[in-house]
Amino acid sequence: MSKVSYYTEEGFKKLKEELEHLENVERPRVSQEIADARDKGDLSENAEYHAAKEEQSLLEFKIAQLKQVVSSARIIDESQLDTSKILIHSSVKIKNTTNGMEFNYTLVADSETDVRAGKISVNSPIGKGLLGKKVGEIAEIKVPSGMMNFEIMEISRA
Repeated sequence: MSKVSYYTEEGFKKLKEELEHLENVERPRVSQEIADARDKGDLSENAEYHAAKEEQSLLEFKIAQLKQVVSSARIIDESQLDTSKILIHSSVKIKNTTNGMEFNYTLVADSETDVRAGKISVNSPIGKGLLGKKVGEIAEIKVPSGMMNFEIMEISRA
């Protein structure tokens, strides 16, 4: 059973562009490298040929994975999402109840994660702990360093 992932229109477009690039640019490039290496003679001792074949194998695996993600992806109409609780594509402002530090995050699909830009995966420990919470609630989240408590300050749409 494939896992459904939710994307914005922009995120889905980037995913499809990456897949097209791998299929239409990288695949022919790797095939040409294999052909060039094959032309050099004895394949049993041809390091270039074996490296190109390994690269081809990894590329085909990545293409298959991306095709699976694209086939199970769903595009979200963000205007229809409830802003009273935290859902995927919610922008949230949270405060660590221990030290008072505030953080702003947007919950996104795994492939759109960019921690530097404040985009965290809904499947990360913090993302999972925030889902479904409302303003004013405390989210108790188990992170690798132990339990952390965050107060939900604001919820908005990205």
